[in-house]
Amino acid sequence: MRVSDTLAFAAGHWRIERVLADHRSGAQGRFTGSATLSEPAPGEPAPGEPAPSEADDPGPTPSRPALRYLETGELRFGTHTGPATRTLCYQGRPDGSVDVRFADGHLFYRLDLRSGRCVAVHQCRADRYEITYLVLSENAMEERWQVQGPGKDYQATATLIRRDH
Repeated sequence: MRVSDTLAFAAGHWRIERVLADHRSGAQGRFTGSATLSEPAPGEPAPGEPAPSEADDPGPTPSRPALRYLETGELRFGTHTGPATRTLCYQGRPDGSVDVRFADGHLFYRLDLRSGRCVAVHQCRADRYEITYLVLSENAMEERWQVQGPGKDYQATATLIRRDH
């Protein structure tokens, strides 16, 4: 399924189920929770202000909106069970794609769902993150993470189902 604007499609409230497999330790896990992509609350700073080293990227502006991605839930991984959260910034781009940034503003990867599928790569020192998104319907998408490096070898598959339709 094609998407005309990645940020508009992703905005809202999602139920998320993620299955994790660590190939080094053999540990398996599951994250269950919610993901919300929304404007910051009143008084909260704009998400993902770019780091000074990214001077060529002007960051969020009225024509390039930025929404906060907040994921909360429970992680069961091996013998561990406990709360887990993740915060990112989705910064809209004029072409309909999104720059996904860490909370401190550093670029993580570019997400472009306009064709209904996206493969993005993030190199973090010696670790390589390959993220594949697939739009399943107007209310569902899947993300697959393959992470490999000297200290990491795992994959994670998440299904996101829209909760606000």
